[in-house]
Amino acid sequence: MSKVLIVNAGSSSLKFKLFDMPKEDVLADGEIERLNMPGSIVKVKYGDGQVYKTVEDNIDYERSAAIMLNGLKDLGIIDHLHEVSAVGNRVVAGSTHFDKVAKIDDEALNWIVQLGEIAPIHNPVEAEYIKIIQRILPDTDQYAIFDSAFFKDVPEVNAIYGIPYELTQKYTIRRYGEHGINHGYITQQAQKLLGYDSAKLVTLHLGSGASVAAEKDGKCVDTSMGFTPMNGLVMGTRSGDLDPALVPFFMKRMGASADEVMDMFNHRSGLLGVSGVSSDMRDLESSDDDRAKLALEMFVNRTVKYAAGYITELGGVDAIVFSGGIGEHDQWVRDQVCKKLEIFGIKLDDQLNKKQQPGDLSTKESSARIFLIPANEELAMVRDVDQSIQK
Repeated sequence: MSKVLIVNAGSSSLKFKLFDMPKEDVLADGEIERLNMPGSIVKVKYGDGQVYKTVEDNIDYERSAAIMLNGLKDLGIIDHLHEVSAVGNRVVAGSTHFDKVAKIDDEALNWIVQLGEIAPIHNPVEAEYIKIIQRILPDTDQYAIFDSAFFKDVPEVNAIYGIPYELTQKYTIRRYGEHGINHGYITQQAQKLLGYDSAKLVTLHLGSGASVAAEKDGKCVDTSMGFTPMNGLVMGTRSGDLDPALVPFFMKRMGASADEVMDMFNHRSGLLGVSGVSSDMRDLESSDDDRAKLALEMFVNRTVKYAAGYITELGGVDAIVFSGGIGEHDQWVRDQVCKKLEIFGIKLDDQLNKKQQPGDLSTKESSARIFLIPANEELAMVRDVDQSIQK
């Protein structure tokens, strides 16, 4: 029996779960939102339906980690912090250096920091939390679970870019992807629902960050995100696919540096940049603004383009899987995407879609199943950590 803490840190939020292993019982499920902003929200579910909630201004990374760990003790979830036998951290970019769970030592942590060049929004924050937890729990083993590991099997024809091949090799330039932990998890769940492992799948992780992936025989063969998480779909604040010539264009016209242009593409583009209203789908769907409607149409359009392309690439599909905050909770998006994919014989059951219950949302006549599978990255992560501990 052991208690394993799973940490999923982002630039604006910290999510965590404490598991009792190997039973996989969730002892605590917490989230701290709006980090470094007024009105930071702390919410922890624990015990028999108990909920602790408070609001505090401008909670930073150090303070949020202290709230997370001290809260486990103060709420009576554990008696002492040394009961936490291991900590698992989600890390976005592992490059080709990490293709499986890694126990964190000085060398591994240095690599995670260096790979911040690939995932500048994510890796630096994740490394910072690892360091903070090391200071609070110096004797507790920490592990890194990498989003990029699921994409290690993507064949070279899909993984690399049309640049000089010697540069691809010299700098290890390739499509690294993101959301791999969840794409891997929902792939396994879809295989279970279908009853076989040889399935052809298109998995859609749709949220503020969004990506599409194609899987065959349980392995990923293509994914929409690229060398960095900015590539692919139009996202909450990220542009998605664009012409790289726009970087020098804006540098000249705006007098901006390359870093400033990239910051615009990452933080002020996507749904927010197109709509001028919000990066949140709920705000856009309730708005009458024409630009808000345009942003919604672009989100659906890009999702369909990738999904349709992957169905063609796979030579057919056994199931389409919706997951992520938008994929799980936005029936309009599911309806619009599936309607545009009807050319492949895919048909969504309107009543099942409205109920929004996990499972099969397709009609009996559909050529492929349409699954709604909630993301559970923390469960996938704790299983990986537990396996590493047992080795």
